[in-house]
Amino acid sequence: MRTLPLWTVGLIAALAPTLAFAQAPVTVGPNGEPATPVAEIELTDAEVAQIREGGYTAAFAWHELYDWSGAVAQGAKDEFERLGVEVVAETDAGFDAARQQADVETVMALDPTILISLPIDPSAGTSTYAAALDGGARIVFIDNAAAGLAHGEDYVTTVSADLVGIGEKTAQAMADALGGEGQVGYIFHDADFHVTNLRDSAFKWLIENEYDGIDIVAEAGMADPARIEDIASAMLTQNPDLDGLYVPWAEPATGVLSVLRQLGRTDIKIVTIDLNEPAGLDMVSGGSIAALIADEAYNIGVYAARAAAADLLGHDVDPFLVVDALIVGPDTVAEGWQQSLGRAAPDSVLNAQ
Repeated sequence: MRTLPLWTVGLIAALAPTLAFAQAPVTVGPNGEPATPVAEIELTDAEVAQIREGGYTAAFAWHELYDWSGAVAQGAKDEFERLGVEVVAETDAGFDAARQQADVETVMALDPTILISLPIDPSAGTSTYAAALDGGARIVFIDNAAAGLAHGEDYVTTVSADLVGIGEKTAQAMADALGGEGQVGYIFHDADFHVTNLRDSAFKWLIENEYDGIDIVAEAGMADPARIEDIASAMLTQNPDLDGLYVPWAEPATGVLSVLRQLGRTDIKIVTIDLNEPAGLDMVSGGSIAALIADEAYNIGVYAARAAAADLLGHDVDPFLVVDALIVGPDTVAEGWQQSLGRAAPDSVLNAQ
């Protein structure tokens, strides 16, 4: 089969899930950039000393702060502390794009050298980050790059996870949970959001092409996570014989859990992405969640900060840096929480094992 060029793979990823992959997907950046492992970004002791003497500052303009983004933030803060970079501001836009633009304008009043941010609306990039561009901040994006901005000129890099690797692990975890056979409902993120689009589509492609005993028999898009209970209820009403459910991340998965409990359905297994306390507690208690797939969120933050420092030193930084992902199950929750989020799992989760 002819190999698709990277820009084509990136286009398909951007349009997913409305387009299916014609071949095995490849992890690429928001604009089709090839993925570079974060481990390639290293600083010598002399370079660390040079950064520490620079008097640099940093700010965060988050999309929203919760378990995952909080771990990214902590990784960046710890690395900035090692580098002697003072963090002067951190904002939480509550997933409101207009508020994020206002946040960027607010933090730029403090004239930070570095800005780390995950764009809520990538298409509004030039307006959202206008104040940072005007102020000359070194911008490092998390997960999504803002449209209309040029790598190496307007921003340093985008740091994310091996998105197809996450899809591979969700498919593997689903197959393990179902013993290799069963009917699955597929709930995907119905929005133009590179990270979730590529993860979702990779899961679907792999189930359809690599796991002969598992069939995706129901599909539903989730544009608004607040509607997840309605979406799950409708899917289960129309497809009462489902054995498993794929949910694009852990927060809406807890809404699906509520639906299953209301229906008394203890026979359906959920596989989802990211770690949070309610999902982890259900999993270790023998509930519906079979596995949680997690990226190394803490390391995303570490290397975002390190990439900004490398840029200040004049190093070329590749446009799309990725960390690894892992399957967290009931027996690996303690190690998985630490590896992913850089901290211990909640006591409630550990004590329920």
